[in-house]
Amino acid sequence: MSERNGVMMQFFHWYSPADGTLWDDVAAKATELATAGIDALWLPPASKATDGATGVGYGVYDLYDLGEFDQKGTVRTKYGDRGAYLNAVKTLQAAGVHVYADIVLNHRMGADAFEPVLASPFPGDDRRNPKGPPLEIQAATVFTFPGRGKVHSDFEWRWRHFDGVDYDHNQPDDRGTVYLFDGKTWDDQVSLEMGSFAFLMGADLDFESKEVNDELNAWGRWFLDTTGVDGYRFDAVKHISAPIFPAWLEHMEAHCGRKLFTVAEYWSGHLPDLHWFLDTAGPRFTAFDVPLHYSFHNASRANGNYDMRRLFDGSLVQERPTQAVTFVTNHDSQPLQSLESVIEPWFVPLAYAAILLRRDGYPCLFHPDYYGAEYEDKGGDGQSHKVTMASHRVLIDIFLAARRDHGHGEQVDFLDHWNRVGWVRLGNESHPKALAVLMSDGPEGTKWMRVDRPAGTTFRDRAGHVSDAVTVNAEGHAEFRCRERSVSVWVEE
Repeated sequence: MSERNGVMMQFFHWYSPADGTLWDDVAAKATELATAGIDALWLPPASKATDGATGVGYGVYDLYDLGEFDQKGTVRTKYGDRGAYLNAVKTLQAAGVHVYADIVLNHRMGADAFEPVLASPFPGDDRRNPKGPPLEIQAATVFTFPGRGKVHSDFEWRWRHFDGVDYDHNQPDDRGTVYLFDGKTWDDQVSLEMGSFAFLMGADLDFESKEVNDELNAWGRWFLDTTGVDGYRFDAVKHISAPIFPAWLEHMEAHCGRKLFTVAEYWSGHLPDLHWFLDTAGPRFTAFDVPLHYSFHNASRANGNYDMRRLFDGSLVQERPTQAVTFVTNHDSQPLQSLESVIEPWFVPLAYAAILLRRDGYPCLFHPDYYGAEYEDKGGDGQSHKVTMASHRVLIDIFLAARRDHGHGEQVDFLDHWNRVGWVRLGNESHPKALAVLMSDGPEGTKWMRVDRPAGTTFRDRAGHVSDAVTVNAEGHAEFRCRERSVSVWVEE
């Protein structure tokens, strides 16, 4: 991705307004996003969720309902109806912006009926040691989709298509138990957290079932034919047997006759976990660089006591640059969410400079970091909190322009100071002007960096934080400056 200097954006967040306008907003902004230098959008799940017109979309009920049928109390989803979604995809593509669909394969929620199943109860945090012998439960595993009927598909789900559930209708108050159906096993080649993290929530699909895999392939073909998307963001891959993904992707690409982009959400700050998944899924897959996100989080909270020389240590982009999707924040890590790991506002521009202005990785912007957001919700303390996420669009647009015009050629790192670190992009034949970046998580200061330009060549800070120009000396070096807790983007004049 770095060769074409592509940039994607997550065009939603957990608290995006539930007014059915997001698809229309996407279409309206297609041209301005493309002009800014954003060449792909990751859109939220488009299928009907169990929480109808208010849910973010990860509690998926019916993959075939893209806001077309009266189900779960609504026709549209949180983001709009089927027509608006398909129009948004086509409008983006006409503007030169690729579309990546958010795909939730792991589970189903909001069943239409219960059925009796013999199942072994397990503690929610231990999938190895059952709490007792098998018992008959009433499982939420009957999906007949009465609002859709048999339009698009006549497939119906029953307990045999799942491995287990986390709810027994006979014991509605027991919310700490996971039930493994008799004769089933948890899928292997998944995260080993809790012994086996194959189960996440709802009714967990049995990926060892031929019926299940045939149906997922059938739906995938239908979805591609219907939407024409350019790729996928796979949700919660740590809970699904890893070989499922390359097999499914191969089937989709054979069907449509083109390559499809894929990025996997394997949420782990432990780099070996990401290596394992990518080794198993293969070179066609990328993954979000969660370890780098945690580096940004830790650096932003350290008040200048973080060793910036180590900012990229242990990151996916450092070790697998062509398979890393770098990001600052996402919908799960934003304030008040389940994986909350806030990047303090002052550090957000530094983090975006670190993913947008370096050679490696495929950067992903986050909608609230670009447009801003305000919302209110309960936090982990049980109290209600109002959150304001500031817009950093002015600086991000400057970084995007610098990436497009100057982020090319050899990269020379100057990661040699506790607070102040920088790097230089030397340009190439088609983009000959050099770029130098200097940032500090502490005091203002300077750093001499080699730019290999003739004596007298001048650079100016495109970010506007330092007004004076910098001049290259006879040895091809220049003394660049940045302000306290800030980043400057020096562009050759």
